[in-house]
Amino acid sequence: MAITASLVKELRERTGAGMMDCKKALVETGGDADAAAELLRKTGQAKAEKKAGRVAAEGRVETAISGGRALVIEVNCETDFVAKDQNFIDFVAAAADLALKGSADNLEELLSASLADGGSLEDARKALIAKIGENIAVRRFQTVAAQGEIGHYSHGNRIAVLVDVVGGDEELRKDIAMHIAAASPICVSEAEVPAEQLERERRILTEQAQMEGKPAEIVAKMVEGRLRKYLAEITLIGQPFVKDPDTTVGKLLKQNNATVASFVRFEVGEGIEKKQEDFAAEVEAQVRASQ
Repeated sequence: MAITASLVKELRERTGAGMMDCKKALVETGGDADAAAELLRKTGQAKAEKKAGRVAAEGRVETAISGGRALVIEVNCETDFVAKDQNFIDFVAAAADLALKGSADNLEELLSASLADGGSLEDARKALIAKIGENIAVRRFQTVAAQGEIGHYSHGNRIAVLVDVVGGDEELRKDIAMHIAAASPICVSEAEVPAEQLERERRILTEQAQMEGKPAEIVAKMVEGRLRKYLAEITLIGQPFVKDPDTTVGKLLKQNNATVASFVRFEVGEGIEKKQEDFAAEVEAQVRASQ
């Protein structure tokens, strides 16, 4: 059977694979479009498995809001170039919409959920890997069921914040979300700081104070003072407000008769160990190899 340009085009539109891959698949299957589509799917899965071990620390974070429910999701790729590719951007948007509208409680359930075309998100991920040539990973997502109103802020495609504010107005919600993006608090108040983290910090501060040779009662006072400062630095309501450092976020909320029920802050690649490239050594190695 002749492999026509229109047949190749039709298979490309159906699978999203590259033109040359489509033509090759049609040649291998004698022009059988269904068999070619299945072959491309298997090939894509093989490529995905081959690339699965490669570090994907770039990507995008995306928010989606509907009524009193909101979501933030992070999808990773290997390079900033792919993070700006429209195919990747569309995939992230589809994943966010699926997670917001669906009932998935974890990544496994989300990846197995069906998209509008009937295929799963995992199928779409593997197909995109085959098309783009980089490892792509849906890393995490988190939903917020609002007690008040959702405020949100995105810094480009790398940082996204959702904040649930009870009381106040839209401007306050946006300001608080922007502050969270900039200051990166770990929780709303001291009461939410994990006990083990608090105990670890107290131990470190005690050891530091003891090294200064102070009496025990002075050491205790120094530790408590430094611990209060530490808690102010890591809690949302204790931090100086980024737009007015003379007041704290806690005071700003009080002035507006508002409270923060919860917040979520995602930053692309946080916590992922990136491969460190030594370009000078790489160039030197290439020069030596060419001699």
